[in-house]
Amino acid sequence: MSITFEKIKEITEIQATSGFEKPMQAFMRKQITPHVDDVQTDGLGGIFGIKHAKSENAPRIMVAGHMDEVGFMVSMIKPDGTLRVVALGGWNPLVISAQRFTLFARNNITIPIITGGIPPHLMRGAGGAATLPKVEDIIFDAGFSDKAEAEHFGVHPGAVIVPQSETILTANQKNVISKSWDNRYGCLMVNELLAHLTTENIQLPNTLIAGANVQEEVGLRGAHVSTTKFNPDLFFAVDCSPAQDTFDASADGRIGEGTLMRIFDPGHILLPTMRDFLLDTAESAGVKYQYYVSKGGTDAGAAHLKQSGIPSTTIGVCARYIHSHQTLFSLEDFDTAQAFLQEIVKKLDRSTVDLIRGNTF
Repeated sequence: MSITFEKIKEITEIQATSGFEKPMQAFMRKQITPHVDDVQTDGLGGIFGIKHAKSENAPRIMVAGHMDEVGFMVSMIKPDGTLRVVALGGWNPLVISAQRFTLFARNNITIPIITGGIPPHLMRGAGGAATLPKVEDIIFDAGFSDKAEAEHFGVHPGAVIVPQSETILTANQKNVISKSWDNRYGCLMVNELLAHLTTENIQLPNTLIAGANVQEEVGLRGAHVSTTKFNPDLFFAVDCSPAQDTFDASADGRIGEGTLMRIFDPGHILLPTMRDFLLDTAESAGVKYQYYVSKGGTDAGAAHLKQSGIPSTTIGVCARYIHSHQTLFSLEDFDTAQAFLQEIVKKLDRSTVDLIRGNTF
């Protein structure tokens, strides 16, 4: 059950940032439509395929990646034609400079652009010491002569800038280097899940609502909308988290060590009933997993607070150096997480969901 590198390359090289997910929405629509009974979008642009249950009183299960990757929005055009930006999502300023991006101007015009890195020659007056830049001070340079020329090419405040990076395999063929695995991982997980259900002609004991939200990187916004629209009994975010293995060998999150059992993050605590279901499912299926305590959140943090409360969790993997042009992640971890997700959705009948929700005493 090995996911092909070509599928990963295709989905990670798509450029779509928060609030500007249209390229990913179109891709997801094409991928999921053959495998579901209905495709619906919410008012912000989230897209979901629905596989209706045959049985009455079937629970509603929502599985959601998110389509946006971190990027930038133009905030100012300077007189010299260079640009200044605001961040869309979390960025470490140290990884932004001296990189290539694509600027999306008016009328679907795409423009190559780079971030300016200060040469060491120009730092000698300050003793050669580097300082941590602020995002709003970093120079974005498309080579325009002045502000008028930038505007002539359709550049304007509000235009977005997205990382440009080629997806490649590592020498040992075990790992991939790309941008945007956070969270094209989740989108590909959804696509592969739905394709598997079709190929194996599996009839689920639940109505499955599977797709991807928008604007996760700027505050879990899409999940608020989609969970309100679809009102699931349970919600499963499918998302990628930062690996810490190259910084601290004893820390949570090691690539190649399986899917993440995410027990805590600042916006979500794993409920005991959900935890026990996940552990029982993983152990009975022989799924390799690792416990994970996160410093950041996922759409589960928004979903579990909607309606009258929706028990939620995250089916995740970790990757090194996320929120940058060059993320490194394990092919095996994807296959492990996919096997786990398949087992989960097959088990969620009404009695199991009632037990997770605390409706059975």
